[in-house]
Amino acid sequence: MTKKYELVKQDISEKIFSEVYKVNQKLPTESELMEIYNVSRFTVRHAIGELEQENFVYRIQGGGMFVNDWKNKPGPSAENKTIGLITTHIADYIFPNIITGIDNYIANYGYSVLIASTQNNSDRERKSLANLLSNKLSGLIIEPTRSALNNGNKSIYENIKAMGIPMLFINAIYDGLDIPYLIMDDEKIGEMATSNLIAQGHKQIVGIFKVDDKQGIHRMNGYIKAYQAHPEISNLSEIMMYQTEENKINLFQKFYTILTRPKFVPTAVVCYNDQLAIQIINFVKEIGLKVPEDISIMGVDDYQFSQFISPALTTIPHPQERMGLDAGKMMIKMIDKQAVSSKVYEPEIIIRDSVKTLKHTSEVNSNR
Repeated sequence: MTKKYELVKQDISEKIFSEVYKVNQKLPTESELMEIYNVSRFTVRHAIGELEQENFVYRIQGGGMFVNDWKNKPGPSAENKTIGLITTHIADYIFPNIITGIDNYIANYGYSVLIASTQNNSDRERKSLANLLSNKLSGLIIEPTRSALNNGNKSIYENIKAMGIPMLFINAIYDGLDIPYLIMDDEKIGEMATSNLIAQGHKQIVGIFKVDDKQGIHRMNGYIKAYQAHPEISNLSEIMMYQTEENKINLFQKFYTILTRPKFVPTAVVCYNDQLAIQIINFVKEIGLKVPEDISIMGVDDYQFSQFISPALTTIPHPQERMGLDAGKMMIKMIDKQAVSSKVYEPEIIIRDSVKTLKHTSEVNSNR
């Protein structure tokens, strides 16, 4: 259980990193901090004492406490053997394989990984950054949080860069930050998935995309691009959008309306990822339809259970552990001050049983 002084320390350090408290600015007095955090004087002194030891604050006798010039702290040294990792999730979906890949590689060089999860929440990202930076990090690997939205933590990343701590983005990037990255070609993914369905004879394809992450925006753009290549059916395209914190009930209610309308019923769905695709398959079954007999479904990521559900899911795999290994390799090179290049992974389709070929136009909607 987190101790009170650690919570106070983390919040103050978070305000320092995000420049709510600027360099050489006077901090609130001990009494004011006691009132702000509703803690004892001992707790405040313990928190400030650790920040002082870590050179984030300094005292002037009789003058109070001030923010130190922490940006000019010495960069990582050879003795630092910890690499921070911030992901949107930790224990589920594709993330354990990514983490395993990173850990397996950096362990060969004597490094360990310190992990934090944001749950795709920018406030949690800021707290995670502050918490990790209170440790002596050799480097930092970040999966951006809600990357399609305005990044309120940009100044923190700029400050980390100024400190000389190597950073690397995975899965997405933040605009305006010159930081190396490892990502999939998400626009090509959306285009490839949609084009595959069109090639199988599907004309009315629903695209369901999460739009607060850049992956979802790019995959949606790829979906649109595929339809633009077939102007004769582009008017049959249909996009549904959602965000991380949105109630999925509303999404499924809208999807149900689309599936049960009397005309222009879709024959296929492109999903933002496998996690959503599996939920869609279960929903379709609950309302009495069959996959792929009544509707075909495609996912993205090749989640480990995607091949074991019924029907097995046609999908585009995420490199997962390979990305983790590459991230570990790139980070070690950056720590050793070697040049690195960003990498974009090319997609490919895994054909399974969730997509039906419509050989004749008469098959469309024939089973409804």
